[in-house]
Amino acid sequence: MSAIGAVSSCFCLRPGVWLLKPGMQKMSSFGLHTAARCAAKDYYEVLVLGGGAGGIAMSARMKRKVGAANVAVVEPSETHYYQPLWTLVGGGAKQLAASARAMGSVMPKGVEWIKSQVTALDPDKNCVWLGNDTKVSYKYLIIALGISLHYEKIKGLPEGFNHPKIGSNYSAQTVEKTWKALQDFKEGNAIFTFPNTPVKCAGAPQKIMYLSDAYLRKTGKRSKANIMFNTALGVIFGVKKYADALLEVVKERNLAVNYKCNLIEVRADKQEAVFENLDKPGVTEVYQYEMLHVTPPMGPPAVLINSPVSDESGWVDVDKETLQHKKYPNVFGIGDCTNLPTSKTAAAVAAQSGVLDKTISLVMKNELPVKKYDGYTSCPLVTGYNKVILAEFDYNAQPLETFPIDQSKERTTMYHMKADMMPLLYWNALLKGYWGGPAPVRKLMHLGLK
Repeated sequence: MSAIGAVSSCFCLRPGVWLLKPGMQKMSSFGLHTAARCAAKDYYEVLVLGGGAGGIAMSARMKRKVGAANVAVVEPSETHYYQPLWTLVGGGAKQLAASARAMGSVMPKGVEWIKSQVTALDPDKNCVWLGNDTKVSYKYLIIALGISLHYEKIKGLPEGFNHPKIGSNYSAQTVEKTWKALQDFKEGNAIFTFPNTPVKCAGAPQKIMYLSDAYLRKTGKRSKANIMFNTALGVIFGVKKYADALLEVVKERNLAVNYKCNLIEVRADKQEAVFENLDKPGVTEVYQYEMLHVTPPMGPPAVLINSPVSDESGWVDVDKETLQHKKYPNVFGIGDCTNLPTSKTAAAVAAQSGVLDKTISLVMKNELPVKKYDGYTSCPLVTGYNKVILAEFDYNAQPLETFPIDQSKERTTMYHMKADMMPLLYWNALLKGYWGGPAPVRKLMHLGLK
């Protein structure tokens, strides 16, 4: 999925920071730390793990609460990507460069940027270990580590990307290969996959299919293409209202959907993709392809697997309403790395950031969190170069729409919101900690109808 309250794709937000009363700033049991250089080596009041959307947004919020010198973000990457744009990059509507900015340019001014990887978490001792074998302690910890891609779990990948005809919108290294494969399409099967794991932006695997259909029609090649969506799921979309609308699009455009069909191998030299029938384990089928778009299996970051802060599956174990850890009250999680039972999208992160901000503020005051996250998430389902179905829903997979219109209809206005407005909102509001989802807009919209 995508979108931030419409924000497209799935960029993860991650929170980070706590409120400290002025009088308390002089009373840390770890001693005074006024120099960022020293703090980077041993202690921060608020430590944020991850420099994605969630981590940057929450560090900006926490900076305003406890001061920049008291906040640090652990992030090894030099580049920050607005990943929701990659659907349009893969479809040739946007340039990859438009999705990238230097990490230093989005890091809140004055907040310490620790350029390292987290290698271990020790919440019982309120510290984490970094790649250079350095220990950093904290008073409050915000985990915003996102989700990991596992192309290697598909036999023949990632080395298969060295061949033509194959791409993936989920990686900066492979997204432009999707556009190249689409441009080079001549005749045959165009296959789009969805894996048998949780994924970020769960609408993205089929969005590129709709864009490819539109491109092939525009270039006069559609009659030579057999377009199919091979998904490991049993439905095309998890919310019935939008699933019904998408099935109409599928029918109208003569697209094939194969359910419970999981990609297990790519023979790129032969342009063959092997799928397992999940209803009949061990039964496989080989498809020849002229174009293949791969959505990789995904999972929690390695550092979280078997970690004290994670559940049995490796996701950060947080309360679904407050985002506070179920065991460690000074630990919080946000975005794709958590076990929140909602879709892993940018919109979800945006909404979570507003709730988490209030949760941490109250915890810092030794008060109980009262703001509750309802599972809001959003996915702008791109169905063409100027059409979007804006799906918004809650924990119960019930529509939770912002605008007083039927959002299951394809609309040009929603496309421009995703393609043009959302990037601006992302860079200038979300990452600066000023955007907490569309709830206030939704409230105003519906009040206006009364």
